[in-house]
Amino acid sequence: MNSDSQTAETNGDIKSMTFEQALEALEAIVNDLERGDVPLEESIRIYERGEALKDHCDQLLKAAEDKVEKIRLSREGRPTGTEPLDPE
Repeated sequence: MNSDSQTAETNGDIKSMTFEQALEALEAIVNDLERGDVPLEESIRIYERGEALKDHCDQLLKAAEDKVEKIRLSREGRPTGTEPLDPE
């Protein structure tokens, strides 16, 4: 088994994580790496997992941003509907 398929297999659980779970796991990885007492091979493995966690968090944030809408108000200040937060 090559390292790419091992990484995909090891990180398979990430897709089912909530944003909060992924962020907590990412913070734990950062703490481990900052301590500096993790062997090199383990550092590489958890760094790669951290990258996958970061990508997952980015995707979840993007999806949340896409759902956010701002309320349109009439001149009288009454809601008239919604529109995308950042119209393109």
